[in-house]
Parts: sequence; C-alpha cells; structure tokens
Amino acid sequence: LLKVLSRINSILRSPRAPPLIFRPSKGPVQNYIKEDGQGCGFEHLPLTIEMWADQLAALKDLHRSLRKLSLELLPWNTADPQDNRESIRVEDLQLIVDAILEELENKEKNSQTQSLQTLSAIVSHFQKLFDVNSLNGVYPRMNEVYTKLGEMTNTMRNLHELLELDSSAPPTVVVDTVGKLCDIIKKNVTEQVQQLLGTQDIHSIITKLEEHECFFPPFQALVQDLLSLLEISNVDDILPAVQNLK
Repeated sequence: LLKVLSRINSILRSPRAPPLIFRPSKGPVQNYIKEDGQGCGFEHLPLTIEMWADQLAALKDLHRSLRKLSLELLPWNTADPQDNRESIRVEDLQLIVDAILEELENKEKNSQTQSLQTLSAIVSHFQKLFDVNSLNGVYPRMNEVYTKLGEMTNTMRNLHELLELDSSAPPTVVVDTVGKLCDIIKKNVTEQVQQLLGTQDIHSIITKLEEHECFFPPFQALVQDLLSLLEISNVDDILPAVQNLK
C-alpha cells in the first residue's frame, strides 16, 4: 500500500499534474504515514479521482458528439480507429477538431474561388447581352441601361395613367390597348373622309381623287389669271369685281 501511495504521490508531484491536486495536510497525520514520517496529503484525493472519472465519462460523450459533427461535415470520412477503444484520449478529439477545421478552411477557399468565377461569368454575360467589347465599357453601359430603364418605367407609368389601366397591368396589355385606340382613330378618320367625299366605296374615293387631280390644276390657273386680269389679290374679291364690269 505504501508503494502505491508513493507512486500516487510521485504522480501528483509531477510537473505535468494539475497544480491544486496535491494539498499538504494541515493537521496531525490520521491515516497514512509516508516513509520519511511526513503526512501524505491525500485527504482530497477521493474527490479528485471522482472528478477525473466524471471527466473521462464526459470525454467519451464529447468524442461521440464530435464524431456526429464530423460525419455531417465530412461524410466521406467514416473510418474512426478510436470507435472500439475503451479509453478516449484528448489527442483523439484534437484530431477530429483539426480535420473539421481544415475542411472548413478548404470550403472557404473554394467558395472564394467560386465567387470570382461567378463574378467573371456575370460580367461576361453582361458584355454579351449589351454588346460591350471591353471591361472599361461595362460601367458606362450599366449607366446607360439604368437611364433607359428609368425612362421606360416613367413612360409605362404615364401610359397606365393616360389609358386608365391598373398599375399592375403588364406591358402586353398596354400595347394591346394602344393598338385598339389606334384602330378606333383610323376608323374615325376613314369615316370622316367618306362623309367628306360623299361615298362609302373605296373605288369611288379613288375616282373622286383622280377627278380632283384633273380638275384642280386648270381651275387654279383660271383663278390666277382672273386675279391678274382684275388686278386683285383675294379670291373673295373676284365675284364683286366681275359684277362691277357689267
């Protein structure tokens, strides 16, 4: 027993042991006497051993949790030589943590590389869509597109208001409404021309226009001659001037 206690005492006095594990006895020796006659100072050893036992049990639980986390982040790394061990060392946990940290660092580097590739692809796609030959032309063309977009938005808003359409109406509805309005205007103009020329037949309209083209030049020449002969300048004065000649 003294050999065991001496061994425990040497472990507790080792530089690697926690500093508050060994506490020298303050009172008279009650249980054990070391070989040199001094108190062994093992009064707190049972509580310390119980704490160690709890920590070892918690170490297994921590190892189990880290293994679950490792399987989530590293699903391909299923082999674990420590699964069948009764005792778990801190080094085993450190290996798992290091593997997880290394994987996270690699993912971060890969995400940065992918971000650069994605950004390059976006710029190239913009150049293709808006016919930009160089990178220096990207920003000016962006400003131009933004300006045109603002103008188009204002135009569509004004058309919605003028046509009394709902603001959520798509551009196709706006175009259809404008087309119908143009058809109505063209129909009204055609009807007015027909009423003016006194015909409903398009061929008759063409005939009347041809007659007008044949009649108007000689009539215009006659009027000009009368204005010159009567020495007047206003067409309305032709009839009074002719009446005065009677």
